[in-house]
Amino acid sequence: MLPPVPERALTELGRTEGGPETLGLLVRDQHTRRLLLLRAVLDAAEAADPRVLPAAALARLHADWALLEEAERLERAARRARRSAGPGPGAMRPSRAGAGEAGLFGGVFGPAGGAVPEPMPERPARGADGPVSGPSAGRPTRDADAVVAERLAGRFTGDEHRRVTADRAPSPPRPPHRTRHDTSAPALPGPPPTGVRSLLLHPFTGPWARDALRGLDTVTGPSAERDLREPARALAHFGALAAVAAVRAGVSCAVRLSARDGVLTLPSLGALRTGRPGDTEVSLVHRRGRLTFRRPGEADVVVQVQSGVGAWSEAAAWTPAYALPGLLPGSPSVPLDDLDPYRTARGGPRPHTLSGPVTLDDADRKHWLHAWSGTAAALGLGGERRLTEAAALLRCLVPLSPPAGAVPGRAGGSCSGTRREAFGAVLSSTPATATAFAATLVHEIQHTKLAALSDMVTLHHAGTEARHFAPWRPDPRPYDGLLQGAYSHLALADFFQRTALTTPNPAHRDAAWARHARYQEQVGAVLPALVGSGDLTPRGRQFVDRLVETYERLAEQPAPRGQAARATAYVRAARTLWTQRHTPGR
Repeated sequence: MLPPVPERALTELGRTEGGPETLGLLVRDQHTRRLLLLRAVLDAAEAADPRVLPAAALARLHADWALLEEAERLERAARRARRSAGPGPGAMRPSRAGAGEAGLFGGVFGPAGGAVPEPMPERPARGADGPVSGPSAGRPTRDADAVVAERLAGRFTGDEHRRVTADRAPSPPRPPHRTRHDTSAPALPGPPPTGVRSLLLHPFTGPWARDALRGLDTVTGPSAERDLREPARALAHFGALAAVAAVRAGVSCAVRLSARDGVLTLPSLGALRTGRPGDTEVSLVHRRGRLTFRRPGEADVVVQVQSGVGAWSEAAAWTPAYALPGLLPGSPSVPLDDLDPYRTARGGPRPHTLSGPVTLDDADRKHWLHAWSGTAAALGLGGERRLTEAAALLRCLVPLSPPAGAVPGRAGGSCSGTRREAFGAVLSSTPATATAFAATLVHEIQHTKLAALSDMVTLHHAGTEARHFAPWRPDPRPYDGLLQGAYSHLALADFFQRTALTTPNPAHRDAAWARHARYQEQVGAVLPALVGSGDLTPRGRQFVDRLVETYERLAEQPAPRGQAARATAYVRAARTLWTQRHTPGR
């Protein structure tokens, strides 16, 4: 089993914050799960019945994986060359094989610098007549969470277990809690992954891998109700990832890719619209940063790759990827992704509060950039930890359309969300202001942290029955949903209290106090149900106790009397209405 989460990390997260070590812990764990999920997809492809995954599709996967291996090999060689050519006598010497230069699947955790991918697994070896014999042959594909949990449970033994234990050993005693007057900014955790690694650890690789596993499910086997094209279509997206890896690593290549429903998306580069319905084969040639797309009966599309996110072309068929500047000086840019086919859930019900994805035009992007340009300052007013958490955990933004009937700029005129399988992604409709954007990030980053912590620690054993009152929702909530909502609203209460105490503008100060009072009152209304649950585990009770401590700390500096009274009346009215709607017999 993985080592337990240190007490310091649980305490920090219970107080709705996270220092660099704690945030790094969450990131490393999520990266490990992502890599194991990717390995599960490769194993499932190897084990799949040829009727589910034809030999030609598996051969294509072989070629894609070989291209990914080549890109990763060149990246490592380039890193070693840069280290050996460092200036002066203090330059780093080239490391020996395996000393911090493991390939994509070797040594999941590095000594101190974050996730170090495992070495590349051997490519699948199934012959044209079906799976070869071996430990994975004929093994059924299971639920993605079960696959990852099994691998995590048996993954770390011997020296590797000791190394991970050292990485996650309890930290020295925690210094006194930073007061609202402490303006020092804590250091960020390690930088996000780059190159091949960044593609495989990108938030949307998680949803893609889960889709691929469902398509390769060999338990149910092929049936009349099942679209037998789906496994090959899902794995074709992996070919796009491999092609981008090759481009970023400078590997010259010529590959065949599949445009799904008329669109070929190359993550971090852009999307090519073929002008044809359905799935279309597209040939891609890459030479020295120049991409040439060829389609039968169509003119070639030439694209020039840019450093960072995006690629440029004069062709109307090409839409470049777009990114917003980093939140902090020197921090990576944040993709504003309106192209990736896995950016929102594919099929199944969508949460009633969440609208669908949208494709942006130039005016939309300018609006996002305008709101984004003031977001870092707004986050800083609400506490430097809020700013550094967003800079550390936010890996991309997905623009959504406004909710039906919403009036932009008014309460309820926007929506946002996160996806548990897409760690690091925040989905949001167009932000009205920088302050609204900052509040959205605070809210959604809390969900990101708590979801990641819940993967590592069992906080409660409550069932999924929706029966709890939550003043921020009209419907009953299960215990876990109540905990998630209280956690994000408590962080917002803290954010707006700090904003009210630091902003010089009287109108902005009054608005911040009003938001603080409402969130504080909402959390206070649900804390008794959270604290009184008999389903909490010992560590879950520790976590909830820290929430109570934070709530009580915020209460030491209450909002002005008028703001507090209005917040109390609002929550009281919400409870009355909820009771009328959901009490049996009424």
